[in-house]
Amino acid sequence: MSTYSVVNLGRAAFVVGALAATPAAAVDLEFYFPVAVGGAAADTIKSLTADYASGHKDVHIKAIYAGSYGDASAKAITAARGGNAPQLSVLLSTDMYTLIDNDLIVPFDKYVSKSEQKNWIGGFYPSFMSNSQADGKTWGIPFQRSTPVMYWNKAAFAAAGLDPNHAPANWDELVSISKALTKKDANGNVSQWGVRIPSAGFPYWLFQGLAIPNGATLASADGKTTYFNDPKVVEAVQFQYDLSHKYGVMAPGSIDWGATPKAFFEGKTAIMWTSTGNLTNVVKNAPFDFGVAMLPAKSSRGAPTGGGNFYLFKDSSDAQKAAAVKFVEWITAPAQAARWSIATGYVAPRPDDWNTPALKDYVKKVPAALVARDQLNFAKAELSTYQNRKVTKIFNDALASVLSGQVDAKTAMDAAQAKADAVLKPYR
Repeated sequence: MSTYSVVNLGRAAFVVGALAATPAAAVDLEFYFPVAVGGAAADTIKSLTADYASGHKDVHIKAIYAGSYGDASAKAITAARGGNAPQLSVLLSTDMYTLIDNDLIVPFDKYVSKSEQKNWIGGFYPSFMSNSQADGKTWGIPFQRSTPVMYWNKAAFAAAGLDPNHAPANWDELVSISKALTKKDANGNVSQWGVRIPSAGFPYWLFQGLAIPNGATLASADGKTTYFNDPKVVEAVQFQYDLSHKYGVMAPGSIDWGATPKAFFEGKTAIMWTSTGNLTNVVKNAPFDFGVAMLPAKSSRGAPTGGGNFYLFKDSSDAQKAAAVKFVEWITAPAQAARWSIATGYVAPRPDDWNTPALKDYVKKVPAALVARDQLNFAKAELSTYQNRKVTKIFNDALASVLSGQVDAKTAMDAAQAKADAVLKPYR
């Protein structure tokens, strides 16, 4: 039995004994969850919370489906400022500095023992914790976490005379293979693009899949400085532009995030970059054999982490905070993490999750699930700063101006860096 299991069994025995000795009123908890009503994610959360409630009669949990990540964040922040904060929310890992800056959350460290700090908090993949910890404190617990990966249509590869089992391993291969996959008629009309990298929805995130392999970092670990005009960032911006305008292998202009899986299923693109959180969707809906690979390398492999963390809101009682932490410990434990990962495609966030019988059986059937896990060895933090929405909008707007051909990469990134400096200067 693992140290983690012993710690939790000991804690469970203590809690049971305490409840038997001192009957207490049930604790009410609600948490905001970033999903529309219905679907695998909502159904799985509903099932998990029901299972927890059945075994913990002292806690009443209500999951509130709050729409997109942006919707959930806005609702949680508005409710907290209005004195009606949820006790927990699953929000973007990149919301961490914004929530700290607004004094809306508290670190988890105070509500766990030293053993739990080591065996629970210390048991998550370090790459996920880079967007979960700051100033030596743990502000977020990884749950709905992801990285972007590359999906490819094996049938399209075979039809183009390519090895259907070999995905582009580097930038040069991405260009050459995508050229072979791009289908144009005599008038230059494209029926199938070689590659599709979304640039509307989460543009900075997919872009980091180019920047990080090129050795670039978009922001400092303390969230106070950006490096938007680093030459390596500029080079990556230029390459994304060149995929459309120089090499002709990707549709020009804005490429929508939400429509990307559909374009892949319909054969409008042979390669797509999207979240590993789309894996279950692709498994169920792709009408052809497909592969999943790490993002192509430049100077090295690399990708950003992504997705959501559990956050513990400040405006709640000590009993609610303690109960909320116990629930988060339970739902992120290996058995529950395996259920969540299999149902949704998100990356199980701890190494011990992958030793569960459920995940071992699943990866035998869907070995592509291992790609995102293995890519964590090369993953870096997602762009996250103070005033994060302003700063990411500055970058996204600059990237869009380049991809639309309005301005060159260096000019756009120099201007973006100057604007970001002005926003972040008070925090330095």
